[in-house]
Amino acid sequence: MKQIKEYQDEEFIRAKAAARTDPAVYRQLDADEIDRQLFARFIRRQNVTLCRRREKGEWVIREDPFIDDWTEEDYGILISCLKNTIRTGGFVYGAFVDGALKGFASVETTLFGGDHRYLDLSCIHVSEDMRGRGIGRVLFEAAAEWAGQKGAAKLYISAHSAMETQAFYQAMGCVEAQEYNQEHVEREPYDCQLEYRL
Repeated sequence: MKQIKEYQDEEFIRAKAAARTDPAVYRQLDADEIDRQLFARFIRRQNVTLCRRREKGEWVIREDPFIDDWTEEDYGILISCLKNTIRTGGFVYGAFVDGALKGFASVETTLFGGDHRYLDLSCIHVSEDMRGRGIGRVLFEAAAEWAGQKGAAKLYISAHSAMETQAFYQAMGCVEAQEYNQEHVEREPYDCQLEYRL
């Protein structure tokens, strides 16, 4: 946890030094506007060095350098998933800067997890050129508010294991999920299964 705290401190210092304000305009998205062109100025790239993972019941930090980015096939899957989220009554919320999508979050509409009453935060991403400006926090808070209005007790997050990503979720108040969604675990075995109490 100490290393995550150090990442948070570094990010806070960088954000303060830049003295930037959140330049985004936020709104819900419609299914018919979600296409490849919407992501024309969105930069998914994430340069990962350290990862936090659960191995044999223990949380460990591993050096595992790689660059995470989306292929055209990945964008196709994302577009299909976001359209489906909206068509099934879910929530897709975007952050726009100068008319370009620079961040988005989505929440599915089906409650799961028995008494835990989870709704799935299926996506939250901020374009590389806009990170550290508070956009992720606004997107997360909007997703949490929507989920609470839909009767959820908690948001469920299958979170990328990169330390920067983990630091963000810890700063938002997320903790390890009390109940794991096995579909997420099987799809992304290195993800950290988290929850956020609403």
